[in-house]
Amino acid sequence: MGDENPIHALGDYSKPSHEGYRNTIELPEGNNVMPLRSDTIREIMRLRLFQFSLRDQASNWLERLLAGSISTRDDLTTHFLAQLFPSRRTAKLCNDILMFQQHQGESLSEAWTRFKDLLQKVPHHGIDLWLQVQIFYDHVNPTTRRTIDQSAGGKLHDRNAKESRALIKDLALYDNESWNDPRDFAKQVKAISLPQDVSSTSDRCLIKLKNQV
Repeated sequence: MGDENPIHALGDYSKPSHEGYRNTIELPEGNNVMPLRSDTIREIMRLRLFQFSLRDQASNWLERLLAGSISTRDDLTTHFLAQLFPSRRTAKLCNDILMFQQHQGESLSEAWTRFKDLLQKVPHHGIDLWLQVQIFYDHVNPTTRRTIDQSAGGKLHDRNAKESRALIKDLALYDNESWNDPRDFAKQVKAISLPQDVSSTSDRCLIKLKNQV
């Protein structure tokens, strides 16, 4: 039987050890008492892996929390949002969403992408889906709004929130800058040169008509 109190050299104390270390994220012992459901297992894995998704200041923030202070996803959400989204910043970002406006010369696709970016900047915005769609629809220019209504077969208001969002998403997916830019429709068409060997009057008239179009 070995010595229960071995004598350590000074070098032994300087070696890294996990003994006595408590992780900031610590799941309650009760999780091991009863069989876990699949959704519970996923939540546990997300909590365990969350720390590996952070770096730099965010990682340092997590390490500064009290050991065992996070045991549920709600704990994690509360601490994380309080650190990265103080009330003043949250109010500013939510106001950016509410005051969204399509820029001059901005296509539907560009406006929709920018609007989604605003939503992603504050994941706890709490704005219902129907209101998100309504904000975007009300703050695009009349041309874009008519395009949305025409694609909806009438008025976007006649569709539910999920259908409306899917419609705008599809329009933005197939949209491009020139599609919504009226200046592109006014561009002159390059004239078709008449080949030297075209002698038929009817052929010449046809080419001239094409040039006029």
